[in-house]
Amino acid sequence: MFSKLFRSLLALLIIILAANASDIKAQRNVELQGYIVVEAEDFSRQNKTEKRQWYITTKQNTAAVLPDKDGNHTKEASKQSYLEILPDTRVTHEDELIQGENFSNEAGEMAIVSYEVNFTNPGRYYVWVRAFSTGSEDNGIHVGIDGSWPESGQRMQWCEGKNAWTWGNSQRTKEEHCGVPHQIYLDVEAAGDHIIQFSMREDGFEFDQFLLTQDINYVPDSNSNEATIAPPVGRIAIVADGNSPDPDDLGGTAVSLALLRAAGLTDRLVHYSHS
Repeated sequence: MFSKLFRSLLALLIIILAANASDIKAQRNVELQGYIVVEAEDFSRQNKTEKRQWYITTKQNTAAVLPDKDGNHTKEASKQSYLEILPDTRVTHEDELIQGENFSNEAGEMAIVSYEVNFTNPGRYYVWVRAFSTGSEDNGIHVGIDGSWPESGQRMQWCEGKNAWTWGNSQRTKEEHCGVPHQIYLDVEAAGDHIIQFSMREDGFEFDQFLLTQDINYVPDSNSNEATIAPPVGRIAIVADGNSPDPDDLGGTAVSLALLRAAGLTDRLVHYSHS
């Protein structure tokens, strides 16, 4: 009887995997319940890099691109890695501002980095970015979607939280140079795959994570990075290692089901059994 049951479960698992095979894509960034966090270094491509480019910095490796005066800041970065726009030639107001080289007030003009994101819930998403700024000339960036650069995504600005990884969502205006909170957002018109893009405003910008949320009142913890949830694409099958009458297995089942519910994945669960 056990052998027959085992063969049946194995056959079911093979069917599920085969059904999923056509659904699985190289897509790791999936919005769930109006929220997603993405690591900056997990970009799909970058372009317009003739004068400035995004470089990955890790604990072991710092890009050999000069000038870059502010050192390695991986210690408190998520996964101890981040992106930086280099070279960094404008550090203070005294350094020469060269439009189209070390500064771009036009969104989408220079150093664009792109991320593939699958949205299950269309609507308005407020954009938060975790950045490290050491001065007054490395604290600005633009954000867009699908090659469009709306006014609501231009001139993200950081004034507070210098020399520390800091979450920001403020937009620089003529009246408020340090930025107006909750002004940076993108409108996702339809569910499905979209490209979230960031472009340079100031060189030397350091970029750890970005967060999209439909909750205008949500504020990330400034002292920590956000956990990145990257669930698999397609349906989900779970086989628990144990016997269902055991107390620990019964408790584990409840916990795993609760985690699936918290992650908004219960509608994708097609099989749950004990080995």
